[in-house]
Amino acid sequence: MLGSGMARFRSLKGQVMRRSFAPILLMGAIVMAGCAVRQPAPVPEVALAPPRPLPFKGRLLDGEPSELPPSVAMSLSSNSPVTFSYREELSHDEYHIPLWVSAFDPVTYVGAPLGDYGVTAFATLSIMDGDKVLADYTAKAHVTKSYSLYSEPTHAELERAARAAVREKIDQKLYGDSNRLAQAITDSNKLPDIPVGQ
Repeated sequence: MLGSGMARFRSLKGQVMRRSFAPILLMGAIVMAGCAVRQPAPVPEVALAPPRPLPFKGRLLDGEPSELPPSVAMSLSSNSPVTFSYREELSHDEYHIPLWVSAFDPVTYVGAPLGDYGVTAFATLSIMDGDKVLADYTAKAHVTKSYSLYSEPTHAELERAARAAVREKIDQKLYGDSNRLAQAITDSNKLPDIPVGQ
């Protein structure tokens, strides 16, 4: 009698173990499938076209010569009636996964991103001939990069990338509009025709 009771206990114990172990295995498989490691995205490289000067020269009214779009920097002259006014503004943003989530997430410790750092650059360029505004350009560029427990981008690195991207956008707008600007400058510098004899 004791032998059959022991066999029945072992059989019951095996069923309980199988029934409780299966959901644990299933839960572990779901967690592991959902915890794929996402590598931080690299800072986007700006595909720079070779810079070329504009078909006209201008002097810098507002801005730093070392912080200009390349086409404007190559077209500076101290004695031109045409003026450039350039300004950049930067803003920083951050996103962080809550600490209570990342602390208990095992993929945190193998390099999963903990959040993102971002920089937005906003630039304006005005081109004037005397009091006449020939053109106004604006551009905006946003750069983000993820960080993890083991690697973190610097704000200076993101700022450089955002400035390069926004300057490239201003340059592209200038290149598309350079013939019209050159014609407008030529037309405004022509002397009016004065009839002979008056």
